Amino acid sequence: MAIIHELDKLDRQILNLLQSDATLPLKTVAEQVGSSVATCQRRIRQLQQQGVITKQVALVNPAAVGRSLSVFVTVVMEKQNTALQDAFLRSMKQEPDVMSCYEISGDYDYMLLVHARDMADYHHFTRRALTAENNVRDFKSQFVMNFNKVETKIML
Repeated sequence: MAIIHELDKLDRQILNLLQSDATLPLKTVAEQVGSSVATCQRRIRQLQQQGVITKQVALVNPAAVGRSLSVFVTVVMEKQNTALQDAFLRSMKQEPDVMSCYEISGDYDYMLLVHARDMADYHHFTRRALTAENNVRDFKSQFVMNFNKVETKIML
């Protein structure tokens, strides 16, 4: 279970700014939240240590880097046990085409977001990662037609 951290107004303001642009200089962050650079630096470090900020990354347009086929894949496992599920998760973490892997409730066990170069590349992925010895009974592919909204920001 995740630990919920109590965030005060300053923490929320800092997080909202950094979620929009993590490259903002500390001076700019401090000015926009009405605090000192030292205070903002200390708060950001605390948020990182507490696991509130998990990483700072650049978001890349998949099509702009040759990954023009995006697919949501629902996966049903053959057997439900911890060792087999852990092995599947380890294999998904190693797959460079898998952007997200969620364990979900309902008719499916997992949902993946896969960015592939083209259909042949995606087909190769399914043969390697989903129909090999990975305890997968069934999977369904839903191809993204258009990205209408893609966000990572959680407004605080």
